[in-house]
Amino acid sequence: MQKISAQIKKSGKTIVLVPTMGYLHEGHLSLVRIGQKVCDIVIVSIFVNPTQFGPAEDLDSYPKDLERDCALLKKEGVETVFAPASEELYPAGYQTYVNTLKLSEHLCGISRPALFQGVTTVLTKLFNIVNPDKAVFGKKDFQQFVIVSRMVKDLNFNIEIIGAPIIREADGLAMSSRNAYLKKNQRDSALSLYKALKKAENLVKKGEKKAEVIINAASKLINSFDEILIDYISICDFEFFEEVKIIDRPVLMALAVKAGRTRLIDNIILFQ
Repeated sequence: MQKISAQIKKSGKTIVLVPTMGYLHEGHLSLVRIGQKVCDIVIVSIFVNPTQFGPAEDLDSYPKDLERDCALLKKEGVETVFAPASEELYPAGYQTYVNTLKLSEHLCGISRPALFQGVTTVLTKLFNIVNPDKAVFGKKDFQQFVIVSRMVKDLNFNIEIIGAPIIREADGLAMSSRNAYLKKNQRDSALSLYKALKKAENLVKKGEKKAEVIINAASKLINSFDEILIDYISICDFEFFEEVKIIDRPVLMALAVKAGRTRLIDNIILFQ
């Protein structure tokens, strides 16, 4: 991969990286299309990163289909896929990690303490291997987008991080590889995330400014569905993720729930 990247750069072409964990869907492909508009060559990485999974999480069961993924990417005109084995990125004796401090202490970082250290570590490795000019990340994982942007700035990577909008199913459910886990009744209940966000948006547009009122309304709506367990509902600033009590400026509303055993996240920007 490093040799291919060096050859591309030597030819004067630019590279954009689209990092994924595979089992691609339309959301991933939208990132590829954005990448094609901003650089000459799109490289997609496919790697289910073990260091961002906790001991009780779904590393072993995470959906995988590399052949299908490569076929989808070929249709999009992607010529280079980087799909390393775990032992290539984390050889025996591996002990070096990258961590962002305060940004990782909120939202998903509370219930998944291993997550962002694993994300920033593997992305540092991917950036060093692929040597891209730009990288594209979906904003469904808004906290990840902010953390990666911070890491790139703090560690002086010469990479532009591009944020891409959330891609949704026709009924509003944010696209995710983990949606494949959902049984039919759970799939219906998973829509509570989007419905709660839209309810919050409508409340703010009608003049409600108290975060507590909006969170309570969202919580009540989500809990009215079957097989749903709320991890968190947060209204916070979207730079440091600190909780906001009064909505007097654009803020992030982020939530995470479990539908059955499937953990799902979603978010929206709220403003008057």
